[in-house]
Amino acid sequence: MSPEEILLDAHNLPLYDPRRLEGRLNRPIGPTSLAPLIYILLLVSVLLLVRTGQLMAVQGEEYTLLSENNRLGHSLLFAERGIIYDRNDVPLAWNVPHLEDGVIEEYDDRAYATTTGVGHALGYVRMPARDASGVLYREGVEGVSGVELVYDERLRGKNGSKIVETDARMQIVSEGVVEEPVPGKHVRLSIDSRLQQSLNNFIAQLADEIPFRGGAAILMDVKSGEILALTSYPEFISDDMVAGDVDRIALYTTDARTPFLNRTVAGQYTPGSIVKPYLAAAALNEGIVRPETSFISTGALRLANPYIPGQYSTFTDWRAHGVVDMRRALAVSSNVYFYYIGGGFNDQEGLGIERIERYMRLFGFGMPTNIALAGERHGTIPSPAWKEESFPDDAQWRIGDTYNTAIGQYGFQVTPIQVVRAVAAIANNGLLLTPRLETDITQYGARPIDIPDTHLQVVREGMRQAVLDGTSQGLNVPYVAIAAKTGTAEVGVSKDHVHSWTMGFFPYEEPRYAFVVMMEHGPRKNLIGGTYVMRQFLDWMHEHTPQYLGLTTDE
Repeated sequence: MSPEEILLDAHNLPLYDPRRLEGRLNRPIGPTSLAPLIYILLLVSVLLLVRTGQLMAVQGEEYTLLSENNRLGHSLLFAERGIIYDRNDVPLAWNVPHLEDGVIEEYDDRAYATTTGVGHALGYVRMPARDASGVLYREGVEGVSGVELVYDERLRGKNGSKIVETDARMQIVSEGVVEEPVPGKHVRLSIDSRLQQSLNNFIAQLADEIPFRGGAAILMDVKSGEILALTSYPEFISDDMVAGDVDRIALYTTDARTPFLNRTVAGQYTPGSIVKPYLAAAALNEGIVRPETSFISTGALRLANPYIPGQYSTFTDWRAHGVVDMRRALAVSSNVYFYYIGGGFNDQEGLGIERIERYMRLFGFGMPTNIALAGERHGTIPSPAWKEESFPDDAQWRIGDTYNTAIGQYGFQVTPIQVVRAVAAIANNGLLLTPRLETDITQYGARPIDIPDTHLQVVREGMRQAVLDGTSQGLNVPYVAIAAKTGTAEVGVSKDHVHSWTMGFFPYEEPRYAFVVMMEHGPRKNLIGGTYVMRQFLDWMHEHTPQYLGLTTDE
């Protein structure tokens, strides 16, 4: 390098512009400066080659299938839901093609018989549904209530699937079934839809005329536990629920008579005098009275106040019956007689509340019957523990509480399905049956009640007398012998409304069917109730279904 170059810099070259690199020396980039970049490029190239080889050689087949599937779509093949029949093979729920904007959908709608009285028993379903983009988010028909819910798994079957091939324009090229759908199984109920509709119509007519808030009725085979009729009024129409009829559903939800309540299994009602047959059986079994033991009813029982001399508590009868034994007390429904055997009076021992509760549970009250319907309630049997929980400010149990419990008042609550099962146990010599809505799935079940049939026979005789010349004379028909017991339960703070009950069985000589009718919350002064409904129903059966009355051999 020359001395000039060594001594040359920007300070001694004032005419050069340093901002334009004038007067500065530039050195060329050496070969070693590019080495890191070269290494990076080589590494990236190697990685690309390795990944390409992996995709082609190792995962080539997998990605080929993925590419193929980009034009293949999977869709559901909906299973056909099983049909629900009554005991005579009359269809009650079935499937019909579903139309959407005039196009038949790949799933069916659910349709129901127009028969009245079957709404709560059958229930309804929820249909498949799509979101705004048309994608199914509910991929099947789902039972919501009634038989549709309880036997949903049996009815729904199993959906299948298929593959749909489309071209680039999304036109279907071909279809193929991957898995065939499995249809649901049919369900045959023990219900006779003719009986169901008839009972419901008679209840509806009386409820609307008096008026009552509603009603319920059940007819049960005392040998098998099969339910031939189970109806609740008012009811909903299953088709309205499936269709999502907004106006109709709004009427149901705002109706003060609660049409969604299945009164047969979920309605809890004060029973009144229909509990008396069970207390009679208990008193005989405990040996505190004999069938001939008599008490006099002057229209009331006066109990001295143990704390205030000269003061009395009065427990009334609905009329003065004079001297009555057990059979007569059942026939005329004497309250005073059951005050005696329930709580005791003077020298007469009573059952007491503990034994009353035990025997009522023996007959199935205070517990579910295990009928195949959702929402069944337990009811309530009054007891000291119940009172302590319900009325903590007045928890002491008094003899008057026992008296009122003994005639089915106070806090007593029962369901119609419990009542019909209990009266069936009186009719069939002491077997507490499992109520069955069908016989293919629910097996026969019975628990013996540990009371001799001689005691139950006394009760049956008292219930027969009630029909011949007692409180159930409205059921004294010439074509079949009925045994029955009525009950008028006071409800409300002012006691100005009542539940009207009738229960019993027929034929009396060889019992086959037990029944219960409950008319809910009617005016106290009204004298027409459950017995009137049952009499109309018996007359209807005599004309239209005499086989159930034992008048023909054709079942």
